[in-house]
Amino acid sequence: MAIQTLTIDSQVHSYERNSPARPWRGHLQGPDEVTGDQMVAAMDAVGVDGALLVSPFSMYGYDASYAKQVYAAHPGKFGLIRPFDWQSDTIADDVADWAAAPGVVGARIMLTAGEFESDDPGLNQILAASAKAGIPVNIMASGKLPLLRDLARRNPETQIVIDHLGLTQPFVPPAPPEPFADLANVISLAESDNVAIKISGACTLSHQPFPYTDIWDSLTKIFDAFGFDRCLWGTDWTRAVELLNYEQGVEAFRVTDQLSDSERSILMGGSLAKIYKWSPK
Repeated sequence: MAIQTLTIDSQVHSYERNSPARPWRGHLQGPDEVTGDQMVAAMDAVGVDGALLVSPFSMYGYDASYAKQVYAAHPGKFGLIRPFDWQSDTIADDVADWAAAPGVVGARIMLTAGEFESDDPGLNQILAASAKAGIPVNIMASGKLPLLRDLARRNPETQIVIDHLGLTQPFVPPAPPEPFADLANVISLAESDNVAIKISGACTLSHQPFPYTDIWDSLTKIFDAFGFDRCLWGTDWTRAVELLNYEQGVEAFRVTDQLSDSERSILMGGSLAKIYKWSPK
């Protein structure tokens, strides 16, 4: 793969303050608001060229109207991703309509939002419809990686991207005592060629201050299993705000001696541009 010089974050969120006009359905750890303008300012300050803007399920459920509003204001900065309702009666149409909207690059499934079997018709319809539309499916699957592995095998034509290393990540410090305890299940997913993985939120798993050197042994095992062309760096901003600032989430991957220049370029933008067929303008 050619070296990608753009820096692209594989997951950020943006949202307005809770209000009657666009009420939150729940809560996501973070500031009271992170508007599109604020997110762009944070990215510009540290030389991040663009990001995948994931409509936050905790706040907006399946409504991605704010993400679309942010994209309209900053079309060169963001590719859009939204979660889908596996209980919808119109899944195929829902996915097709979303995939055709300006700025859209992917769909999302929240396996953490229910109890499922691998033959669940709604989940498999989302995966099949996304393959037909040509967009990857991001899957939040911490604690449910064997289920994700079965879904990947059932849908070999669907590009799947594991959210947040496939691991449970903290919202506030400290990190779990054994943050990489489920690493064997994570690595087993590399056997499926249609599965890539977001190296997002990784710094929140560290027991050490910046630059979080204790995460690299485990990350290296993931890189070795998947290859850098299936690994996508990201911050999971704004969920990580209580553990580190945005600059630290970016710079930890720039200052480490664990990556060569070519590996860093692929991890921090090149693989994302290839998998999502998108890059910022």
